[in-house]
Amino acid sequence: QLVRGADTMAPELAQALQRKYDGIRDFSADFVHAYEGGVLHKQITERGHLLVKKPGKMRWDYSAPDQKQFVSDGVKMYSYIPQDKQVIVTSVPPQDEVTTPTLFLTGKGNLARDFTPSLVDAPPGMAAGSRALKLVPKARQRDYDWLILVVDPASLGIRGLVTIDAQGGKSTFSFTNLKENVGLADKEFTFKIPRGVDVVSAPSHP
Repeated sequence: QLVRGADTMAPELAQALQRKYDGIRDFSADFVHAYEGGVLHKQITERGHLLVKKPGKMRWDYSAPDQKQFVSDGVKMYSYIPQDKQVIVTSVPPQDEVTTPTLFLTGKGNLARDFTPSLVDAPPGMAAGSRALKLVPKARQRDYDWLILVVDPASLGIRGLVTIDAQGGKSTFSFTNLKENVGLADKEFTFKIPRGVDVVSAPSHP
């Protein structure tokens, strides 16, 4: 149960986060992605490294237990799972549309304008003292109903991201070794399609 007055603090925290986030051009972090539930009630824990550069560029390099890559160059998004021997290509949505929660990290969308914020308990496994902000999009989204952003209360650095997908599966991303404004080059977000893989163009979400 939220303490009295906590909801009045949620908009302030959202605005403070947005202000801080407006000043971040890029960042890198190690991540652990825990997935549980969904139709198959499976549990998976994966890890890797994340690079983000605004606007719209991100690179998720999964290293364990399987290698995977998800790369957005700001125009196209490439999903590559080597064992499937295919690359799925989709278009990145227009500026300010956050069709997937991870696109929020690339500077698309605005916390105070596009979401209704509330304070919730930080998910288990996050660093002690973390603050958690539940964000419900004001416009209905196809891919998610809400997301939780976990932050360091002192620096407002992002420690985690929690979402529920359409199948009811819960994804929890925990970020460590966060480095902000490191000067990432655009070439970090260039995806070279490997030889011998099928390229599948998926329709953009309406």
